[in-house]
Amino acid sequence: MAENKNCYLICYDIRDPKRWRKAYKLLEGYGERIQYSIFRSWLSMRSREKLRWELEQILTAEDSLLLIRLSNQCVTDIPKYNRPNVWSSQEESYKIL
Repeated sequence: MAENKNCYLICYDIRDPKRWRKAYKLLEGYGERIQYSIFRSWLSMRSREKLRWELEQILTAEDSLLLIRLSNQCVTDIPKYNRPNVWSSQEESYKIL
């Protein structure tokens, strides 16, 4: 049975360019960049904890990280009060081969 996934906003402020690049490359594998230091990812509880663990291996005490879980209602309502085509509310899709 597939695990439920939730939409997360992942926001960060990383002060060292080398650590920033490592975190950026890691986050690219988990989701979509929507602003300079903000990613959107559909994560199960297991993948969220794995991501947090991997980020903690990169970040130091001077860096900031914020994960925000959005409810399904929040995700659905985002296009209602934003510019057109800024946010697609579709969860990542998979192609079956």
